[in-house]
Amino acid sequence: MPSPGSARKDVRVPLFTRSHPLAQQKATGETDPTAAPEAATPPEQQAPPEPATPDERSGDTGSAKTPDGADSDKPDASTDPTDTADSAKAVDPADAPDPAKKPASADAGVPATPADAVEPAGSAAPVAPAEPSESTRPTDSADSTEPADSTDSAHPADTAEAAQSDGDADADALSDEPSSQLPPRAGWFGWRARFPLAARVVRVGTSVLAGALLLVALVVPDRLDRMSFQSFLRLPVELIVLAVVLLVLPARARRIAAVVTGAFVGLSTVLKCLDMGFYETLARPFDLVFDWVLLSDAADWMKDSFGHSGEVLAIIGVIVLLIAVLAGSALAMVRLADVLAKHRPMAVRTTLVLGVVWIMCFTLSVQVGGVTLATKGYSQFLSNRVKYVREGLGDADVFKKQLTVDAFAKTPPDQLLTGLRGKDVLFTFIESYGRVALDDPTMAPEMDKTLTAGDARLKAAGFSSRSAWLRSPVTGAGSWLAHSTFLSGLWIKNQQRYRTVTTSTRATLTSYFQKTGAWRTVGIVPGVRKSWPEGKYFGLDNIYDSTHLGYQGPYFSWTPVPDQFSLESFEKLEYGKKNRDPIMAEIILASSHNPWSPIAHTIPWNQLGDGTIFNQIKKEGTNPTEVWKSAKRVRTEYRKAIQYSVDSLTQWVQRYGNKNTVLVFLGDHQPVPTVTGGTADRDVPITIVAHDPKVLDKISSWGWTDGLKPADSAPVLGMDKFRDRFMTAYAK
Repeated sequence: MPSPGSARKDVRVPLFTRSHPLAQQKATGETDPTAAPEAATPPEQQAPPEPATPDERSGDTGSAKTPDGADSDKPDASTDPTDTADSAKAVDPADAPDPAKKPASADAGVPATPADAVEPAGSAAPVAPAEPSESTRPTDSADSTEPADSTDSAHPADTAEAAQSDGDADADALSDEPSSQLPPRAGWFGWRARFPLAARVVRVGTSVLAGALLLVALVVPDRLDRMSFQSFLRLPVELIVLAVVLLVLPARARRIAAVVTGAFVGLSTVLKCLDMGFYETLARPFDLVFDWVLLSDAADWMKDSFGHSGEVLAIIGVIVLLIAVLAGSALAMVRLADVLAKHRPMAVRTTLVLGVVWIMCFTLSVQVGGVTLATKGYSQFLSNRVKYVREGLGDADVFKKQLTVDAFAKTPPDQLLTGLRGKDVLFTFIESYGRVALDDPTMAPEMDKTLTAGDARLKAAGFSSRSAWLRSPVTGAGSWLAHSTFLSGLWIKNQQRYRTVTTSTRATLTSYFQKTGAWRTVGIVPGVRKSWPEGKYFGLDNIYDSTHLGYQGPYFSWTPVPDQFSLESFEKLEYGKKNRDPIMAEIILASSHNPWSPIAHTIPWNQLGDGTIFNQIKKEGTNPTEVWKSAKRVRTEYRKAIQYSVDSLTQWVQRYGNKNTVLVFLGDHQPVPTVTGGTADRDVPITIVAHDPKVLDKISSWGWTDGLKPADSAPVLGMDKFRDRFMTAYAK
C-alpha cells in the first residue's frame, strides 16, 4: 500500500499560467535555473528562517524518514510565505488540492508549501486519498484519480518527468493563445493600444511614404526645365537592385546597408538640387571639384539683393533642408528594409516581377507620355558625376601645358601694339550683355531702338563701329572667368584655372600694354568691394574700386555704383586730365548685373554730383522680390538694364570721346536661363568703336558688321582667341 507521502497530486493552474513559462513557475513554486535572479527582497521584509531539523540538514528535501522507517512529508522551512500566497492566488479555491495529496513537484525536489503538508509521523494510520474534483482530474479524462504506484515514491525523478510532460502538453495546446505573445509596442502614451486602426493606418502610410520618397529621389531630374509629371512615372532599375541587396543581406548587415545607402541617396538628392540651381543660373551642373567657392558668392549675392535677413534665412533654410533630406532618406531606406524583411516571400516575388517588367520595357523602349518607362537615369547621373570629378582632377595638368604657350612672350616691347600708339584704348565689359538681348523677339525691338540711337550719337561725334560675336566660357554668372579668358587668351572655365593663371607669369592683353611703357594702365571696377590681389596680375597701374570712385549714393541691389556715375568718375579721375600719357583702361559696367531690380536710369551728366541724386531714383524703382515672381517681368527688367548700360556708354563717348579714343566693349556672358529660356548659346556681342578710320581698317578682313549690332551671320570667335588676333592686327 503506498504511503501517504507518495500519493500524486496534480496542481492545476489557469490558462495564462500554463501558457506562459514565467507565470507557471510562479504558480507551482518552480524556479528556472537558467533565468536571471530576481531583485532581492529587502532584509527588513524577509521572514526569519526557521531552524533546520537534522533530517533537513542531511540534504533530503523530498520525504523525511520517521523513526518507524516510513516516509513523512514535512513543510520546507525555506519556503517564502510570499510564494505561498502567490500560489494560493494562482489556484482557484474550488480546485484546491486535498491536503493529504502531495504535488508531483514535491517528488522532483521542489519545496512544498505549508498547505500541502501531511500528518506527522505519529499518526495512527495514513490518510486515504480523497476523491479529486473535476478540475484536478488528469488530462487523459479519467473518471477518478487513482493512487500512484509505490514506484513513484521510490523514483522521484520519474514523477518529475511525468509532471514536466503534462506541462509541455498543456503549453503546446495553448501556444496559439494571444496571451503567449509579448505585447506590441504601445507607442507614445500608449496610443497604439488605444487606437489600433489609426496605428495600422500610420504604419502603412509611413511605409508608402518611404517608398515614394525613395522613388522620387531616384527619378527626379537635376534640371527644372525637365521636371514634369511624366518624369516620375518611371521604373528605375536601381530600385530593383536595392531590393535584391536588402533581401540577401542578414539582419544586422541589412540595417547598416540601409542607413548607408539611404544617406548616399540623400546626398545625391542634395547634389541634384545644387544642379537645379546651377542650371538656372550658370546653365551647367554643379562642379564637385571647383564650385564650392561659389557658395560664398551666392551668399553675398543674396545679401546684396535681399538684405542681411534674406541671406540669413536662405542659409538657415539650406541647412535645414540638408539635414531633413539626409535624415529622411536614411529613415525611409531603413523602413523599407524592415518591410522587406517582415514580408520576405511577397517581397521576393514582387522584386522578381518588377525585374522582368523592367527588362521587357527596356528592351521594347516602352514610353509613357514621351518618357521612357524603364530607366537607369540615376546610374547615368552618378556615372557623369564621377566623370566630371576625374576630368576636374586631371584638368590642372592639361591647363599647365597650355599656360606656357604664348606667341608674344618673346616679342620686344617696342614691337608690341604699334598700330595703336598714341590712342586711348578702353576695354569695357557690360555685365550679362548676351546675344539673347538682341535675338529674343520680346526684347529685340526695344534693343534695336537703343542701338540705333547709339549709332546716331557716335556718328554725330565722328565715330564708326564694327561688331561681331564672341563665345564666352561661362553663362549666367562667372564674370571674372570671362574677363580673364578675354585678357589672357586662355579658356578659363573654372575657378582652379582662374587661380592658376592669376598666380602665373602669363601675360595678358592689358599687361602687354603696360609692358610697352607707352600707356598708363588703369582699372575701373565698381563691382569690387573687397581686396583684389589679382588686380596686379592684369597689369594695371592703378585700380579704382567701389570705394575710390567718390560715390555717395545707394546700392542698386548687387550694383554698388551706377554705370553712368562710374564713367563720369573715370573722366574726372583719369581721362579728363590734361597733359597725360595715353591711357589703356579696363572698365567693368555692373548696372546690368542680376537681379536687375531696381535699376538706375540716365540723368543729365552735370547733375550726377556725388551720387546722392540716385536715392530718389532707387525709391522709384522696382522691388526684386516682386519682379522675380514673373519670368516675363525679369526679362523686361533685364532688357532695361542693358539699355541703360549701352546708353550710358555711348553718351559718354559722345560727350568725352576724341580723335584718339578707341573703345572695345563686349558682354561677358549670357544672362541666367530665366531670361535665355535655357538655351545653350553662349555668344555675346563685341564692338570696336574708333574715331580714326585707320583703326577699323586694320580689322576689315575680319568680316565684322558695321554698326553696334552684329548681324546674325557675323563671325563667332572664341573669347580666348581674341587676344592674339587683336595683338596681331595692331602689331604694325
